Amino acid sequence: MLSALLFAISSGLASGESSEKGAKSADEAINEFFEPAADVTGKIMFAPINIGGVGVPWVILWLGIAAVILTLYFGFINIRAFSLALRTVRGKYSKDDDPGQITHFQALASALSGTVGLGNIGGVAVAISAGGPGAAFWMILIGFFGMSTKFAECTLGVKYRKIDDEGNVHGGPMYYLKRGLAERGLGTLGLILAGLSAITFIFGAFGAGNMYQVNQSCSLIYEVVFKDPDGDGRWIFGVIMAVLVGAVIIGGIKSIAAVTSKLVPSMCIIYLLGGTVVLIANFGEIPAAIGTIIGEAFNPKSAVVGGIIGVFVQGMRRATFSNEAGLGSAPVAHSAVKTSKPASEGVVALLEPFVDTIVVCSMTAVVIVSTGVYEVGTDIGTGAGIVKTSEAFGTVLPWFPYVLMVAVFLFAFSTMITWSYYGEQAVGYLFGNRRAVSVTFKIVFCGFAVVGAASHLGNILNFADATLFMMCVPNLLGVYLLLPVIRRELADFQDHAAKIDAGR
Repeated sequence: MLSALLFAISSGLASGESSEKGAKSADEAINEFFEPAADVTGKIMFAPINIGGVGVPWVILWLGIAAVILTLYFGFINIRAFSLALRTVRGKYSKDDDPGQITHFQALASALSGTVGLGNIGGVAVAISAGGPGAAFWMILIGFFGMSTKFAECTLGVKYRKIDDEGNVHGGPMYYLKRGLAERGLGTLGLILAGLSAITFIFGAFGAGNMYQVNQSCSLIYEVVFKDPDGDGRWIFGVIMAVLVGAVIIGGIKSIAAVTSKLVPSMCIIYLLGGTVVLIANFGEIPAAIGTIIGEAFNPKSAVVGGIIGVFVQGMRRATFSNEAGLGSAPVAHSAVKTSKPASEGVVALLEPFVDTIVVCSMTAVVIVSTGVYEVGTDIGTGAGIVKTSEAFGTVLPWFPYVLMVAVFLFAFSTMITWSYYGEQAVGYLFGNRRAVSVTFKIVFCGFAVVGAASHLGNILNFADATLFMMCVPNLLGVYLLLPVIRRELADFQDHAAKIDAGR
């Protein structure tokens, strides 16, 4: 991959600077090199099932149905356990000598750093551009149900994590699929699913956790600074980002947690404050914007392909990309938490989709719709993503795109370093937790940043979505088979919390 990438860059550079003469730029060469992989992965993962004359990607149904089933199975735990989650994240039910490496808050911040970011800011704009304002409604609804999915998978992540002799924690679907299913007499199935999960994790890290992040942050910087989001030389930004990320990820989860626990809250506050200012300025337009979002969720305009089902698909696709519920990524970060009660971190994890999708995505959607900058169409060009969100903020705060540019860069940066850790855990599971394996993965991971910066958004979305969604297949199979374990752990933690609340 790296040798082919270097060849593509060198070919583009060697072709000369004269794009006017028809020569390819380095960016174009990289994009053409990457495009076939994006097409193939997209066709596999988003193969449609015909529903009412509209093709609905099978993986969308797989994820959506699971979120609803888990919400019902646990009796709307996304509502019942919300206050318990807030108390837990403050450390009320934990002790300093509990096993693990990081606190509940740090685990939540690390996981949020992999979800809160460009999926909320640029992804909402993509959903609205492709599916109309109504897509935002479905994003928010799926985020609500996804809270239950996050609870289930993160409980398993802590339950079946592995702590080595040096105190380092290794967790995620690879471990609960292997160890959890072995406990239930399904050892062979567990080994197969764990192996598949690890492989999909690696591709997910390259696509959604890396390339999309670099692509959108690069587009916004080029738009704000150079007024040309498609300008040449984007691959250089990819190289710079690769170097910066590489300098951090050498430190492991403690280093990542130290960075993200500071970056994520501050960036969220800056973004939400900016959004609040825009909404105050457009206060009179907010009711109409909300009405448009809800109304077009059920009665979309003719420009939307597929009607209401098409709008739902766009909302579901971007919601899952945003909060990652059901994919198994969050359990990797959450499994490092200091706790002796696995369900305690599952409860904390349900806050993730709430912050990520219900709060941040909702604000982004209302800002875009209330300012009137949205457009509906089938062409997902560069302007359909993060640039569209920047335009919406710029209608009220002309200088805010510069602030947003910095925030987006840091969001992308924090997401990339978190996903590098996710991928590293998967590689370690497959090939052993050796330094040579870890360093090799990190180098390859950083190399993908160059491809992400140079490639077109349409290709990036096809590849990133496909590689991200493929993670849910083995993960949710394991969650279904381990539901009784999750229920027992929840009862155990609730009993533990009730005793502490009663002062016993």
